[in-house]
Amino acid sequence: MADKVRYYGLGRRKTSVARVYLIPGKGNFVINGKEAAQYLNSAILLKDAKSPFSVTETVNQFDIFVNVNGGGLTGQAGAIRLGIARALLEASNNEFRNKLKDAGFLTRDARVKERKKFGLRKARRARQFSKR
Repeated sequence: MADKVRYYGLGRRKTSVARVYLIPGKGNFVINGKEAAQYLNSAILLKDAKSPFSVTETVNQFDIFVNVNGGGLTGQAGAIRLGIARALLEASNNEFRNKLKDAGFLTRDARVKERKKFGLRKARRARQFSKR
């Protein structure tokens, strides 16, 4: 394994963190030791996670190994997408930068759940007010 080339990318989304390793290969996609289709169990999430490959036209050129934890499946798929995009950037020496940036894959989505405030039921939801 020491002589093989590995490209690394870290992706985050909400509370999910994905560590992505790209190795030149045939397109095997493993997430947390499971096959990607079995782990994400939704074609939409799987397509979302793989979308940087279709934009850069590098489908089935890399084996993908991902360690991801935290959050739900949607957040994890978004974190994997960012990690793959960053690893592709490292693999291509910034050749794909414009394509990935135009598609919005290099931007970390900063939206997170707002915290609950005291005196309220949720972050902004207050009790119903009645004058009488």
